[in-house]
Formats: sequence, structure tokens, C-alpha cells
Amino acid sequence: MSDLSKIVKAYDVRGIVPDQFDEAIARALGTAFVEMLRESGDDADRIVIAHDMRESGPGLAAAFARGANAAGAAVVNIGLASTDELYYASGSLGLPGAMFTASHNPAQYNGIKLCRAGAKPVGQDSGLAVVRQRAEALLDDLNGAADGPSRVETRDLLTSYAEHLRSLVDLSGIRPLKVIVDAGNGMGGFTVPAVLGDQVLPALPLEIVPLYFELDGSFPNHEANPLDPANLVDLQQAIREQGADIGVAFDGDADRCFIIDENGDPVSPSAVTALVAKRELAKFPGSTVIHNLITSAAVPEIIQENGGTPVRSRVGHSFIKAEMARTNAVFGGEHSAHYYFRDFWFADTGMLAAMHVLAALGGQDLPLSEFAAEYERYAASGEINSTVEDAAAKTAEVRAHFAGATFDELDGLTVSLPDGAWFNLRASNTEPLLRLNVEAPKPDRMASLRDEVLAIVRS
Repeated sequence: MSDLSKIVKAYDVRGIVPDQFDEAIARALGTAFVEMLRESGDDADRIVIAHDMRESGPGLAAAFARGANAAGAAVVNIGLASTDELYYASGSLGLPGAMFTASHNPAQYNGIKLCRAGAKPVGQDSGLAVVRQRAEALLDDLNGAADGPSRVETRDLLTSYAEHLRSLVDLSGIRPLKVIVDAGNGMGGFTVPAVLGDQVLPALPLEIVPLYFELDGSFPNHEANPLDPANLVDLQQAIREQGADIGVAFDGDADRCFIIDENGDPVSPSAVTALVAKRELAKFPGSTVIHNLITSAAVPEIIQENGGTPVRSRVGHSFIKAEMARTNAVFGGEHSAHYYFRDFWFADTGMLAAMHVLAALGGQDLPLSEFAAEYERYAASGEINSTVEDAAAKTAEVRAHFAGATFDELDGLTVSLPDGAWFNLRASNTEPLLRLNVEAPKPDRMASLRDEVLAIVRS
């Protein structure tokens, strides 16, 4: 019996090629995706697909297209694209979509992010479990469905994607900025010249200095994961040496961005969330903004100070997107540098978040370090992982140690203390890990609380 449980995760498909994930599986998933859509009442006559720069992408995408064709669906193939460009295609064309990417994972991986028409996410509870079961049955069918007639239309949406983003954030009137962009050999090297450069649209007052723009799914310079500080070193050095105003780092499929100031210091995703929230609330006063429970306490404070309604969410894009749809929120942000926009079909786009930061920075005269200080109010630990044998037992031990504090179990255990310090401890869904995030009004208090919790977790 085929078992795809190791590669069909909570939110997407991801596995090592070809050992775990090959073209036969991709074809079965293509058929299963179309069948799932039809069963749930969605229009599945056409779907849109794209792939990132990984070497296995074109073959896997073509196999998926054959599977979709076999199920009676035509395919619009937009070829090389970032994940948010695929979301743009799904939203603007009104089609379900499949993006072939493994995001920031190492070179040997590939995967699929699926969405319904309008870029609505497909996760375990919203169709992905059905896709997995149907694909397993197809792989077990020795006769297998024959390929249907090939119905694949190739389209290039890069220019219209760039035009759409520029229509949402006007950068034409800002002061000139020198921007170093580290694409990590990922899809930012494809989309940045179109959106921020003059490749397809008129030039902006931006001097874009490219770092690792060559598309290369083997990631020869560093992993395309900007949340790992080791992958920011080259960008930080380039900013200091070249006197840039700002640095932007994208992950492999360019749906996340990380911001670095003129001193080479990271601007936290919480600060970016608060900054973009303030801008969106100026455009849409009184709106709701979603933030996950790991973001800084400064985020809901700044949302309220700017007349918005903060709504706290569990970690993960399916939860954020569900809350955004429920509340019609204008924006949502996560500590992991995912940023979601109502005017981008509630989907996440690193490029649009970067454009908001550039517009805010270029609309005033302060350097980024001083400008961002308004949004960096507290000391945070960042996410710290600990390997444990029994996550539930360790969490209970921590809870008992902090008896008398305020507890919240929306996602893991959040402990709030009377002096304004807090921490969240949550178990990984896929590994024997506990993830700790700590924040406090002052760095020394954050460090002492962090060490106090880790002493229990790691004892």
C-alpha cells in the first residue's frame, strides 16, 4: 500500500526527490487534486501551476499537469515563478493553483503548495488529506488511469504581477534608496528585477544591488532561509561595506522577506508587522489586523494606537488566513516573516511587505535603524528549539514552576508574568522539539527568564 504521509504535511507536500517524491507521485497528486476540488463543489475545469528554480521542478510540474489532464482539467502553466506570483495567478485568473517549491529546504527537496481559486489555502483539514488518500489509491491501482489529451497553455504573468504590486504601493515619489537584495539564488532573483527594477516597468528611485540573483536550486552560496542568522552574514557585510540604506533577504520561493538596517542589524518581523499594520490602517481606518501569538507585545499595542483592532491567532498560515477571512482583516503578520494582505487575496507575499518598508523608509529622512526603533519596544529571544523526549511532560513541568502566573493555551503554553515579561512554549508538529519564545521589557530580564525556562526544559 502506498503511504504518502511522510511527504504530505499539514500545509503542503514536501519530500526528498526522487526517494520520497517523484514524477509518478506528482502525476497521482495532480489527478487527486482535481478530483478533490470537484467533490467539494469547486470549479476544476482549469488549474494554474508554476515551479521555482529547483532542477526537479519542471519535470514534477509537467507530471502533475498530466495527472490534472487525466482528470479532465486544462492547465495554465506560468513556468518559473515565486510562490506569491502563483497566488497572484490564482487570484487574478480565479483558478485553483499548484506551486512546485520546497521553500527554504535544502536542494534535494521539492514539494507543492496547493490553493483553491482566489489563493484560498488547501491544508490537511481543507482538502489535503483527501488529496493524499486519493493519490495513494491511484498509485496502488496497477492499471492506472491513462493520460488524457494534453491541454496545457503556457502564459507569462510576470509583468502583470509586477504591475499589480506597484498599484498597491507607490514607490515613485520616495527619496532615492540604495537597496541590497540577497535572493539566495532563489526566486527573488527572478521577481525583484521585474517589480523593483526596470526590467519590465519604468525605473523607481531605487538602486538595486543584487546578491546571488542567479537562479540555482543547489544554493551554492548559502541556504535560502533568512531566519537562520548564518544566511544573513553576506548581506550584512555588503550593507556595511557599500553604505546601503537597507537590505532585503528573500527565502527560496520568495514568499518571505527579512529586513536588515543600514548598520547590518536585523529588523524583527514583529517590527515589520507593526510598521505595515500602521500603513494599512492609515489607508483603511478602523480595520482588523491579525498577528500570531509569537509576535511582540508591541504589535497589538501599535495596532490599537493607530485605531485598528488586533486579533491574536495561532501560528501557521492556515490559521492566519482563516482568521483574516473571518474578520475581513486588512493585514496579518507572523514572527516567521510571513505577511498577508487583504488586497492580495489574503495571501502572503514577501515582495509586497518589502515594498511597504521601502515606501515607509523612503517617505521620511531618518535612517532605518532610527525609524524602526519606534516598532522595537521590547527585548525578544527569538525562537529557541530544544530536543525533548516528552514535550507534554516538560510543558506541564514548566507550568507548575510558574504557578500563579497567567496562562493561555491558544497554541502551546503562553505564560504572562506581572512585570510584563512573557514566554510561549509549543511543541513541534513534526519533530521531538519544544520551541521557546521569550519577551520582556528589558534585555537582562528577557535573558534571565529565557535561562530559567530552558533550565527546566533541558534538565
